[in-house]
Amino acid sequence: MDFSNELVQWYQKNKRDLPWRKTYDAYVIWLSEIILQQTRVEQGMPYFNRFVEKYPTVSSFAAADEDDILKLWQGLGYYSRGRNMLKTARMVQEVYDGRFPQSYEQLIKLKGIGEYTAAAISSFSANEARAVVDGNVYRVIARYFGIDEPINSTKGKKMFQQTANELLNTQNPGLHNQAMMEFGAMLCKPKNPACGICPVRQGCYAFLNNAINSLPVKLNKVKVRERYFNYFLVADEQSILMNKRDDKDIWANMYDLPMLETPSLLTPEELLLSPELKEFLGDEIIIKEISEVKKHVLTHQKLYVRLITLQNRPVKLKEMWHYVPVENLKKLAIPKIIFIFIKNIFNL
Repeated sequence: MDFSNELVQWYQKNKRDLPWRKTYDAYVIWLSEIILQQTRVEQGMPYFNRFVEKYPTVSSFAAADEDDILKLWQGLGYYSRGRNMLKTARMVQEVYDGRFPQSYEQLIKLKGIGEYTAAAISSFSANEARAVVDGNVYRVIARYFGIDEPINSTKGKKMFQQTANELLNTQNPGLHNQAMMEFGAMLCKPKNPACGICPVRQGCYAFLNNAINSLPVKLNKVKVRERYFNYFLVADEQSILMNKRDDKDIWANMYDLPMLETPSLLTPEELLLSPELKEFLGDEIIIKEISEVKKHVLTHQKLYVRLITLQNRPVKLKEMWHYVPVENLKKLAIPKIIFIFIKNIFNL
């Protein structure tokens, strides 16, 4: 029995019962694929269910406001995914009359859909013969064939895609791709893979050569940037001063609080001497409370965030600062780290 058949047999006996595997609807499959990027299934499932319930068709998604999409996305991170989804839905509505495309060549032209996602949607919805290569597939191929070329190098990407193409069962590519991905997610895991019950271990290079922990190889290209965010809470029982972010940084177009970013973690005394702070808050700044610093880790950034509660109100408001009724906070798309700070204060 060949490699593909072994994995398919294993998959049919051991696969997880996931809702997006019960449909050929390209729109629903697209939702699951985008939501699960950089997200575990357990974390992504509630979001998938909420999106499908609120937007059962791509047309209903396309008609949504960006604020509504970002609010529903709150807590998932990588908010550009949510914004790109809205652009994609609107393009599908306009160009394809609300019928989500199934072919790779059409899918690859949509916003936020790369080679992997286009291959996944086309093979799962229309059984198109496209080999899917995600992190799980990279790992399975690297270990089984003993490929030590870095998976994130140009040469490595071509090599792994070529190998995946050669392995593909062209008679049933959708099932083959699902099996490869599930095998990597459930059995050939990054740490502590279940080699003892692996059906293909006798042909696996990593198993036979004690190389499980050294494969796959990945170049470390990520340079992490550290940032220090000082947020200011100006509120009473009825209203709170909020900031509408622009589209040039993290959390684009979402709502947070007035904030001063500093190059390092300043003491409260140093912070109060900032000319930028004095411009908007004046010379008489009365601090009621300063929270502990919380670390919030993004892919390429580490944020050090604290909340400074003020007793007095700013003497001058920036263009993007607005007082919002406290009762409306639940309706706004707010980054999770900020929402955590304020939800306990207002019992949200």
